[in-house]
Amino acid sequence: MTIRVVIADDQDMVRTGFRMILESMPDIEVVADVVDGEAALTAVAEHRPDVLLLDIRMPRLDGLEVTRRLSGQASDKPRIVIVTTFDLDEYVHAALHGGASGFLLKDASPAMLVEAVRAAAAGDALVSPAITVRLLREMAPRTTAAQAARRPAEPLTERERDVVRCLARGLTNAEIAGELYVSLSTVKTHLANVQAKLDARNRVEIAAWAWESGLAVGTT
Repeated sequence: MTIRVVIADDQDMVRTGFRMILESMPDIEVVADVVDGEAALTAVAEHRPDVLLLDIRMPRLDGLEVTRRLSGQASDKPRIVIVTTFDLDEYVHAALHGGASGFLLKDASPAMLVEAVRAAAAGDALVSPAITVRLLREMAPRTTAAQAARRPAEPLTERERDVVRCLARGLTNAEIAGELYVSLSTVKTHLANVQAKLDARNRVEIAAWAWESGLAVGTT
């Protein structure tokens, strides 16, 4: 299946760069790129994309308002990935609570951009690792006994625990594979097993569990 993408950003070079990265992938097609929020809404209505890459600060209508309006639609709404220069926590919270499926910084690697688009299209969520780690580390001390981390359906193996610790540090799958000297497919298999054991929806929930359960405490 080809993933249809609309890019909305007021910087020409950013749109061109994103288009080049995404269109180099055989399973991704950029159907439009636009310069502001109003044009983003028009492009979504016209092209019915699977994923909308959206900047926050744009003319006429900002990305957070576009996210809010699209999330309010009953159907035919794309998955939204916010890609911005600004990693302010209030932006992250507003975007994710507004219905975005991802939040990346513009200095993210091309591989991370592609992974975020694919994750969003699959109904998953991906947040820039640095942001995820910061937010989860801040949230972990607030966990009380009444909010104890869920118990996995089966105990995690030692290797699965190693993979989760790396994930909680914000490493990508490729980085985890390199650090643990295993293949990329092995990392994906371990994460799929962990996701099933925790009944987690995505890697962000796995990382959150790692911090809440104490498994990630002491990671650097």
